[in-house]
Amino acid sequence: MEENEIDPRKVYLVTGTAGFIGYFLTLKLLKRGCKVVGIDNLNDYYDVNLKKERLSHLLPYEGFVFIKEDIADKHAVIRIFAEYQPDIVVHLAAQAGVRYSLENPDVYIQSNIIGFYNILEACKDYPVNHLVYASSSSVYGANEKVPFEEKDFVDHPVSLYAATKKSNELMAYTYSHLFGVPVTGLRFFTVYGPMGRPDMAYYSFTKSFFDHQEIKIFNNGDAENDLYRDFTYIDDIVEGIERILPVAPVEPVPYVIYNIGNNRPEKLMVFIETLENCLSNKLERKVSFNKKYEALKPGDVPATFASTDRLEAAVGFKPTTSISDGLQKFVDWYVDYHALTLNPK
Repeated sequence: MEENEIDPRKVYLVTGTAGFIGYFLTLKLLKRGCKVVGIDNLNDYYDVNLKKERLSHLLPYEGFVFIKEDIADKHAVIRIFAEYQPDIVVHLAAQAGVRYSLENPDVYIQSNIIGFYNILEACKDYPVNHLVYASSSSVYGANEKVPFEEKDFVDHPVSLYAATKKSNELMAYTYSHLFGVPVTGLRFFTVYGPMGRPDMAYYSFTKSFFDHQEIKIFNNGDAENDLYRDFTYIDDIVEGIERILPVAPVEPVPYVIYNIGNNRPEKLMVFIETLENCLSNKLERKVSFNKKYEALKPGDVPATFASTDRLEAAVGFKPTTSISDGLQKFVDWYVDYHALTLNPK
């Protein structure tokens, strides 16, 4: 076995296993013959049926153990670590969403701060080979320098969600420094694809189309100053994570942060036009969204653009999926999953 290959003899613990990224990573590990312990509380932030649908594809695998627990419950987390003694932990469970953090801040503290603290404590008490956790491109705030690099100043988050993710990075460094926990943080840039999160723009735009509703675009209709987003297809993200898992950082402080994105930001309006084209392909008729333009919402940022040089140098990661290919795969899945046979006007 190559040094940087996934070792199927190890036990992998994935939190948020019924979530979007957690599901696809878990599935990939199971297909490689790994034993995976998956934790998820199946909360109702979005349609629980979608989470159950993902889970239904994992449960038939002999190497999969599913535990319905909340990571904010420290006793439950410690009990799971004690029983299964994971070698590698991938912590993806979190309360997501920038705008929702304005409406329900409590859940962000419980899941993203207390929950992550519990994972760190468990990794300290039951030492692991590697802890990989999800940070976010949101930590860059309204930085105007692009592309965003890991060495950039990130002390001015513009949402509570971003603040919790920056806090995760500080907490992780502390546990790595004090207790030698090998930790890698991944700053995810907008991840999309089949079975994705319904609160994400591409998913909600598609739903709005089939519901005969307008889509809201938060750029004031300003084509000259359009929003840019670094959209990254789910298969590319999972490949990047998979390459990172066997490569734990080493002393003096076994801690590292990577951007994991596409390194090719798209204008929001180009993204929307591509989504319209993909729907047209699937439905075999011309599709055009009914658009309503509004101002940028609090907590949103004008651009996200990942520098992925550090990650490429470390593990050779470079995304390959084009936005047209990725969105077509999403649209094909969406129409089939929802059994939509209508041809909306």
